[in-house]
Amino acid sequence: MRVTAVLLLLTTAGVFAAQPGCPAVENWPDIAEAELSDDALLTMVQRHTFEYFWSGAESHSGWARERYHLDEPEFDQTLTTSGGTGFGLMAILVGIERGFVTRNEAVARLEKILVFAKKADRFHGVWPHWIEGDTGKVRPFSDKDNGGDLVETSFLAQGLICVRQYFRNGNERDQQLARLADELWRSIEWNWHQGPTRENVLFWHWSPDFGWDMNFRIRGYNECLITYVLAASSPTFPVSADVYHDGWAEGGAIGADSAYLGIPLKLRHQGVRSTCGPLYWAHYSFLGLDPRGLKDRYADYWQHNRSHVRMVREHSVRNPGGFAGYGKNCWGLSSSYALNFYSGHSPENDEGTIAPTAALSSFPYEPQFCMEALRFFYSEHQQHLFGKFGFFDAFNLQHNWFPQRYLAIDQGPTIVMIENHRSGLLWKLFMSSEEIQTGLQQLGFQFRSPDSAETDCPKTDDQGMVRGRAKACHRSPNRATDKERHESLPGTCPSPRCQSPCETPRFSRRRNASGRLLNRSDAIMPR
Repeated sequence: MRVTAVLLLLTTAGVFAAQPGCPAVENWPDIAEAELSDDALLTMVQRHTFEYFWSGAESHSGWARERYHLDEPEFDQTLTTSGGTGFGLMAILVGIERGFVTRNEAVARLEKILVFAKKADRFHGVWPHWIEGDTGKVRPFSDKDNGGDLVETSFLAQGLICVRQYFRNGNERDQQLARLADELWRSIEWNWHQGPTRENVLFWHWSPDFGWDMNFRIRGYNECLITYVLAASSPTFPVSADVYHDGWAEGGAIGADSAYLGIPLKLRHQGVRSTCGPLYWAHYSFLGLDPRGLKDRYADYWQHNRSHVRMVREHSVRNPGGFAGYGKNCWGLSSSYALNFYSGHSPENDEGTIAPTAALSSFPYEPQFCMEALRFFYSEHQQHLFGKFGFFDAFNLQHNWFPQRYLAIDQGPTIVMIENHRSGLLWKLFMSSEEIQTGLQQLGFQFRSPDSAETDCPKTDDQGMVRGRAKACHRSPNRATDKERHESLPGTCPSPRCQSPCETPRFSRRRNASGRLLNRSDAIMPR
């Protein structure tokens, strides 16, 4: 199936036309006649989304800006996010492989990001949630949240490991960058976050002023599986397997045998009564951690994540709330902007707001369903949903609501998970780390060996498993050709410098009236 591409937002065209070196508008191809194949459409989405972390990065640090509002571009202009920056590190690696930037350009940017990371405020090696990009100082996320955020740090560390693995065998400059990424990863004191009495659990926050007053233990299941995997894998400050089984898995209470709309779910989702949580829970921990063949005593994570995606889609197909637009091509519930500014959307918390990242970041799990959603978003609502950094964060057809705003934590999974679907790039890099393999083994996981790579992905069972010995399914990264880049971004010059500097959006956890710290799934916006 093919889709006719129409002109991108006029504001986007204005941005491109205004930059030195870009072709004049009259020299652009007739975009209304251009047709995009599936691959070209995916490349176009990745190309635009990449710019959020490239031309849209905070100028002093190179870090990902917390948010970017087209209607208020200077809002929080220097505010950066540690977790979103980790996603951005992986996005830059995609940019190299897809030819969006040169390797040298990427190395220079990554050096800037990592040097800033080394100088910025850290607490026992743990970065805060928010950092001012012009000073490197923490900006409190809430009254007592002015110190280390272990979960956001785990998202950053996931990116650091991918950077290290990508550059470790390159030239001297590459290897120096890899050594810096390794130094930062090794400096994180994961076991410090077992709290003042060294419990068999990890605590989300620690503050130099308020100590452990936030008192939020990280328990599953939600977006934080990667935090425990990294903590167990640390070569310098590791935690024991008991911390994972007693803390994250709550002594086995994480297991469930439930179903929603006839679809089974084997893990108990935190804070959810009878359905499932927001879809970003199937994305954040799995940007680097390969879910294919990943199993422990509690779940088969490939099957679990596929069930999660199918639940959310089937909920939209059946549409119990009667919301406008819902259907097999229009689905995707996740934490995003909302009618009340921000909300953790799920089948149990549904106001009719769709987050494109929910479907787009699910490509590895259900590619046909996700392509149907992508083509619907782009062909039917492009004028309202697509801008210079790709798809906007959320929309609501019931209320004709199309905010032109972006969030770093939603843009990052989009480009990374599409790439994992296409080439397995980030999965291969992360899983090639010997520390990660050792950590997974200590926690009792079964997983695919990245050394047993296939030249192409075989069509086997619905887990993607090769018969006999489990093998990694990684194609060589599909470096985009000039023709593909031209087709995917009609009318733009190949250099990302043709695009103007941009900006970003983003959010996270807050406390409710009783003082309990909320997950992203039930978060409200900071202001």
